[in-house]
This record gives sequence, structure tokens and C-alpha cells, in this order.
Amino acid sequence: MGRALGGWLDGPGLPRDTPPGVRLGFPRDGRGSVVGFGPRLLAYLVDAVVANLIVGVLYIVGLSYAADARGLAIYALFLLEELILVGTAGQTIGMRLAGIRVIRLRDCGRQSWPWIVVRTVLLGLFIPVFIWDRDLRGLHDRAAGTVVVRDPEKPGPEK
Repeated sequence: MGRALGGWLDGPGLPRDTPPGVRLGFPRDGRGSVVGFGPRLLAYLVDAVVANLIVGVLYIVGLSYAADARGLAIYALFLLEELILVGTAGQTIGMRLAGIRVIRLRDCGRQSWPWIVVRTVLLGLFIPVFIWDRDLRGLHDRAAGTVVVRDPEKPGPEK
């Protein structure tokens, strides 16, 4: 019975072989298509390393903090990086290297600041990141009305 009704995250019952993002109007593959776990993980790792390096440099130049506060400082800087860079450029340093971008679902533009704040706060809670729908959108993306796609503005040949 649950299979016939579908999950509350899945929306209406569509064939399971529909590629992620197609029902939202995005291409099956190539620029502008919805990205999966791999590129997002790469972007996350790069952004985590950047946040760690910045906190390390701040310590070297004289900013002192307790040893047990280093992890919190890295986490806070990671979220600040996410908030500022996604809000202004639509992508973080890691996203740029991975060739992905956060866009507004409604019109494929850059999302407004209040929604980027909502997305970042929910991203900071971790749980929304692990709950995905069929279109590979986490709860933080669904709440903010965003989707992560292969960078449609990136120059070069289409896949």
C-alpha cells in the first residue's frame, strides 16, 4: 500500500526510472542537470579544507583560542563561507572546483538572502543533508527552494 501511494518526499507517483531533476524541468545530464552525491561530497571536502586552513592561518597570525574550540571555529567558518559565497556567487570554492552551483528552483536564478540563510541554518543541522528526495534535493534545498546543478554558466563543451 505504501508503494502505491509513494513517499511524502517523492511527490506524485512517477516511474522510478525517471532521472533526477527531469520532473523539475532540468536536463537529464550535462550542464544544468541535477548533481548527485559525488560532486557534492567533493565540494564539501574542499570547503572543509579551506575552512580548516583559514582557522589555522588565523591561529598562526596570533588569534588565540582554546584547543577544544578549534573544531567549533572550523565549523562556524565553514557555515559562514557557505552563507556568504552561496548568497553572493551561488557557489562556494569547493562547488566551483566541482563544477556545481546552487540555483533557485523557480527561475534558475540566484536565491535571495533570506532563503540562503534558511538553507545554511538547516545545512548546519546536518540531518536535512541526509534526507533526499528523488530529485536529489536535501531538506535544506527543499526548504529554501533551491537545487544543486552542474554549473550552467561554466564555459566549455556540454556533456
